[in-house]
Order: sequence, then C-alpha cells, then structure tokens
Amino acid sequence: MNKTVMVVDDSGSFRTVVKLALQKAGYDVVEASDGRDALAKLTGRKLNLVVCDINMPQMDGISFVKQLKASPLHKFTPVVMLTTETQQSKKDEARAAGAKGWLAKPFQTAQLLDAVNKLCI
Repeated sequence: MNKTVMVVDDSGSFRTVVKLALQKAGYDVVEASDGRDALAKLTGRKLNLVVCDINMPQMDGISFVKQLKASPLHKFTPVVMLTTETQQSKKDEARAAGAKGWLAKPFQTAQLLDAVNKLCI
C-alpha cells in the first residue's frame, strides 16, 4: 500500500507541482487549500506525512499543525513546512507546534523528496 501525504497550500498551482513530484515518487496525495480545509479532510484518515505552507487564509499552517498534533490519530504524523518564510522565529514557532522539517520556496524537487522519504512514517 502506498504512503499518503497531505499537501496543504492556498496556491492550487503550487499544490499541483508538489503533488506531481510526490505521485511520481509513488506517494498518494491528498490536497487541502488551507488549515481549515485540511482538518475537514482528516476525518479518520491515516496520513504518513503532511507538507504544509504557513501563510494561508482561514487557518495558517502553524495553527493547523497545533490542531493536527492535538488529535490522537495524528499526534505522531510528521509535518514538513514548505514556505516562503525564512525568519528563525517562524521556524521556532513551527517546531514548537510540532513540525519536523522546513523547506523554503522555491524548492528543489530532490530536496522535497529527500525530506519526505526521511520523515514519512
């Protein structure tokens, strides 16, 4: 069975780029347009990893990660932040919320796949 990765980003074209790279590497992908949409799509679903942006409408990535980690089913689901943010304070905030990795946009596909392959449970 393939591992499932959720991609959370408010840019549809960006989600597509990430989805295609992950699918080519053999992952199943679930897309969400922001944190609120992602939470709605979690319902009992097992995820092996989440790739998440920080700056999104409705619910930002850090708030989403906090809520994701509060769920017993997803407490140990690894999260990689994929964002244009580069400040150390944002990285610290994301790590405190439960994120395990950080990639800056624009990203190299090889970097993304390396992080996903290492962290995917």
